[in-house]
Amino acid sequence: QVQLVESGGGSVQPGGSLRLSCAASGSIFSIGDMGWYRQAPGRQRELVAVITDRGNTKYADPVKDRFTISRDNAKKTTYLQMNSLEPEDTATYYCNAAITPMSFRNSFNYWGQGTQVTVSS
Repeated sequence: QVQLVESGGGSVQPGGSLRLSCAASGSIFSIGDMGWYRQAPGRQRELVAVITDRGNTKYADPVKDRFTISRDNAKKTTYLQMNSLEPEDTATYYCNAAITPMSFRNSFNYWGQGTQVTVSS
């Protein structure tokens, strides 16, 4: 069974940094786009950053120049380096990936369980 497992969340003061990781596991044929979303209380889930299987990246305006998404295809893992964190970045962060399981022709959209990031003084 394919799953995404996130790690690296926590609490940090404004201006601090955190690095999130998301590892895919299971019987996987290929992984396409991988991305990070976040959801703050009372708000809709929003895109933070996405990276294609070729390494092209896209960021939401609020995190440009502060966050960096990367991936290690051999490890089936994506990372989100978050610098200069602000209280507005407080949210649950979710990993997302388009994964084609073994013996399937199409990809499916998978989500991680979420990891909490809290930025507070």
